[in-house]
Amino acid sequence: MKQAKWFLLLHLILGIYATSSVFSKLAAQQPFLSMAFILLYGAMMLALVVYAFGWQQVIKHLPLTTAYANKAVTVVWGILLGFLIFGEGITLRQAVGAVIIIAGILLFVRADQEGEEHK
Repeated sequence: MKQAKWFLLLHLILGIYATSSVFSKLAAQQPFLSMAFILLYGAMMLALVVYAFGWQQVIKHLPLTTAYANKAVTVVWGILLGFLIFGEGITLRQAVGAVIIIAGILLFVRADQEGEEHK
């Protein structure tokens, strides 16, 4: 059960990582060096700092291969955030790709867990 807590934290910080791209895109829509640009760019940097510290904590408690394999989920976060925040469409290819990414992560994590059990 303790490992589930670290998986949850992993996906939370991966969501924060994906959110940094939202701040970046919002900043790009502002006039260069305007107050809005600086604040959004600062929010992006803060999200990256939170992600970096969270990542360090996660890899202390989860195998690096498992943690790193889960980073692919940021693509799925990007698709969802683009849809929810910017009204970007989701194509069939993106949806299929997201399903493949999630299935790949699940297969990898299961194989990694089975490997740990046999040690």
